[in-house]
Amino acid sequence: MFPLVVGFAAEAAEIKVMSALAMKPVMEDLGPKFERATGHKLAITFVTLGEAIKLVQGGETPDLAILPKQGVDTFVKDGKAAAGTVTVVATSGNGVAIRKGSPKPDISSPEALKRTLLAAKSITYTPLAFGGTSGPHIVKVFERLGIADEMKSKTIFPKIAGGAAVGALVASGEAELGLQQIQELIPVVGIEIAGPLPGDLQNNLLFAATVMADAKNAEASTALINFLLTSEATAVIKAKGMEPVPTR
Repeated sequence: MFPLVVGFAAEAAEIKVMSALAMKPVMEDLGPKFERATGHKLAITFVTLGEAIKLVQGGETPDLAILPKQGVDTFVKDGKAAAGTVTVVATSGNGVAIRKGSPKPDISSPEALKRTLLAAKSITYTPLAFGGTSGPHIVKVFERLGIADEMKSKTIFPKIAGGAAVGALVASGEAELGLQQIQELIPVVGIEIAGPLPGDLQNNLLFAATVMADAKNAEASTALINFLLTSEATAVIKAKGMEPVPTR
């Protein structure tokens, strides 16, 4: 049990959290647990990395940000976040999704993945315009494999950001393969994870939490960061398809 229960009532606060969409499965599970343990309330906005940077640069003032580390580093550089509070809480990689019950394709090596992608009738991933991290990496993978042009004609883009939209296109049969961060795909009904991107095609993304410079509830925000490092939280992070940092 998270040891912040005693005396929480007089210090209960609402924490404005700006969280990466990729952390949504984790935070939707852990958020209520943190609230019950501490009495604090979380007001979470789930956004892509690009959206988060635009919002903060436009004047948004969350108490806490949980984003890919490059975004957090940008906030620190701009004086928007407190450097001493930056804490890596999880890592994740990209994977390939197929419709539930479909034969699992061979993606065990870069060459195998290339053959599978070229043989697929259709694929889907988050478009670059949505400002996420998966889309740009998937495009780089296509370029590395020398199949960027071939993928353009068979790509069906989701209309909204996030792995749920990518997974929905696969579940419906509109797209044969979906490429996205694994933890975003796992909750989607009607699909299966064929596996992670192989070898050095993988992009192990660090997710970091930081208290923002203008945080109104810095102490409560720090408590949330500490909670994300507990054994209770890291067990959830792992169950959701991400890799946690060492537990406290």
